[in-house]
Amino acid sequence: MLVLDAAFFRRWMAAMAAAVDREAGSLTDLDSAIGDADHGSNLQRGFAAVAAALDKEPPATPGAVLALAGRQLISTVGGASGPLYGTLLRRTGKALGDDAEVTPGRLAAALGAGVDAVAQLGGAKAGDKTMLDALIPAVRALGESSFGAARSAADEGAVATVPMQARKGRASYLGERSIGHQDPGATSSALLIGTLADTAEADA
Repeated sequence: MLVLDAAFFRRWMAAMAAAVDREAGSLTDLDSAIGDADHGSNLQRGFAAVAAALDKEPPATPGAVLALAGRQLISTVGGASGPLYGTLLRRTGKALGDDAEVTPGRLAAALGAGVDAVAQLGGAKAGDKTMLDALIPAVRALGESSFGAARSAADEGAVATVPMQARKGRASYLGERSIGHQDPGATSSALLIGTLADTAEADA
């Protein structure tokens, strides 16, 4: 059975930093259509800071890794994405507690707590064309099935935002003009779940 220890979570955050670095341009392109055109660069800066902090002083537990990552994102990322991603990771880390190792089922439940905290912070729900449209189905799939299923659900959730009208966040100001564009937050959330699945599959 796959063991998720602190080293696993550090590898996940490093993989996310690399993925955001690679996809920053396309995330910003998506954001330029319906947002402030800074989503990619903001996340790039934030996850680079996360990777540096985890390298400098590696936390000893999965929960501590995610809590540190969340704090870094909140302190280094402007706009809405820093507080939202920071809240997601910090709340997930808090839900994992002080255990040295966690199971995939426990991670799914903790991520669910993190997603609930994001929904509360942003006042959003499924169907509002936000990061939740990728995260909610991904967490459900992880709890019921596998990391691979979570990746697929997140990817499908991000694509499903294209025909939606945004009801929260900057894109909501555009009204019907937000229809036809993939949500950048859902897209970066799919990256987060995708790198989690990649990390798990590399360890399997």
